Amino acid sequence: MLPPLVQAHLRQLGEDLTIARKRRGESRRLWAERIGVSEPTLMRMEKGDPSVAMGIYASALWLMGRSSELAKIASPEFDLGALEVSIDVAKKRSARKPISLESRLQKKVQL
Repeated sequence: MLPPLVQAHLRQLGEDLTIARKRRGESRRLWAERIGVSEPTLMRMEKGDPSVAMGIYASALWLMGRSSELAKIASPEFDLGALEVSIDVAKKRSARKPISLESRLQKKVQL
């Protein structure tokens, strides 16, 4: 079972794809044909059905001229979870006990 937030996002994507189709004045039949699916599959996609293959959603985005956005979805620069881990690691590294001024001066004298 999908997390509720993921289900909501899929529903929103489906609704947005429906709006895109309608704004272009295309019927379900034509849109389904252009994507390469049946009308019932298109209807499921427009409802955000998670059982519809990702490739079908990708094809619909391609028809809209938005398929390049797919490459950005999991792009490392937008991976907030990994960014948080990197920050935690950096904080742990910087948590080392700082070298005292006296220790620093002694090292300089030895050089």
